[in-house]
Amino acid sequence: MRVKKIFSLLTLAAIMAAGVSLSGCSNSGSSSDVIKIGVFEPLTGANGAGGADEHDGIKLANKLFPTVLGKKVQLVVVDNKSDKVEAANAATVLAQKEKVNAVIGSWGSSLSMSGGPIFAEAKIPAVAVSATNPNVTKGNDYYFRVCFLDPFQGVVGATYAAKTLNAKKVAIIREVSNDYSVGLAKFFADEFVKLTGDQKSIVATADYNTGDQDFTAQLTNIKQFEPDVIFAPGNYTESALIIKQARALGMKAQFIGGDTWDVTSFLEVGGAAVEGAVFSTFFANDVPINKTSEAFLKSFREEYKKEPAAVSALGYDAYLVILDAIKRANSAEPQKIRDALTQTKDFEGSAGSITINAERNADKAAVFKTVKDGKFVFLTTVKP
Repeated sequence: MRVKKIFSLLTLAAIMAAGVSLSGCSNSGSSSDVIKIGVFEPLTGANGAGGADEHDGIKLANKLFPTVLGKKVQLVVVDNKSDKVEAANAATVLAQKEKVNAVIGSWGSSLSMSGGPIFAEAKIPAVAVSATNPNVTKGNDYYFRVCFLDPFQGVVGATYAAKTLNAKKVAIIREVSNDYSVGLAKFFADEFVKLTGDQKSIVATADYNTGDQDFTAQLTNIKQFEPDVIFAPGNYTESALIIKQARALGMKAQFIGGDTWDVTSFLEVGGAAVEGAVFSTFFANDVPINKTSEAFLKSFREEYKKEPAAVSALGYDAYLVILDAIKRANSAEPQKIRDALTQTKDFEGSAGSITINAERNADKAAVFKTVKDGKFVFLTTVKP
């Protein structure tokens, strides 16, 4: 009896820690009138701004498309707090306590990987919005995604550096506690060496941890190698600080990053120092891809009175992809949703057409943006 009581208290603590909130009906557990979609995002902590941007897109889609199969769609929101342990707790809440029909999220590949085994064990399909590390879906038959992968993002980033910028020497700064950053840095480095044919073209590699604020030592070491480009695929806050401190040290190298820079916090933290920074991402507000893009942009601007982040468009798409799977399956049973997701083909999302391949990944193009006059500006699109 004492063991049961302790377990109940621990379960309750995990549920409270996850910060569960409900959009729509307030009942928990399965309901014949409600289809529950879990929103598995970091709403606080180091990745809070990214998680909030994805949540904005999901909420908008739910507002515009609140029903499917004649039933109300209820969002069950948990905060995984930008922490791997908390992410596992949050995933457990969605799978075991809330018994959701499907899950959207998370911003951050490491967080997605923490929740992945829990969703798989419960046989609940999860759709990652912007988690680009290959290991999110690898070996997990219940995890899908609506974004491109880091091997592709790393290749196009290296190609941009070598062919568009004519870079010969590159330094890399990795957020070593972040699986996304480490993986993307490797894919970039491997491709850049291949393109240049020079094993010594990566002149320096420096590491830091999530939450670090002072990068003087890493940058001072890199400065002596005079790189043409610095590739820094980390979280938006730390990346902006790195660029800011590099400029203060008089470093002129071109900075290139990945999709994690595509949030307004990057501009706010970096200020004038991030002018000219270039990064790969998923979506460009100034170049609508299709009619769904145009409708999304119009609705988002009306709803939030601001410009959407690229991941907001992907959050919107992830919700619609799940609804499309439910319609095609004519069922809200998690296993049937999962099976229908594997058959997603040429679905018109706001961030482009989505086809789910055999590895449960989306074949998507990459967009390059730069920072100009304090805003993100479209440069080019690169297809797989």
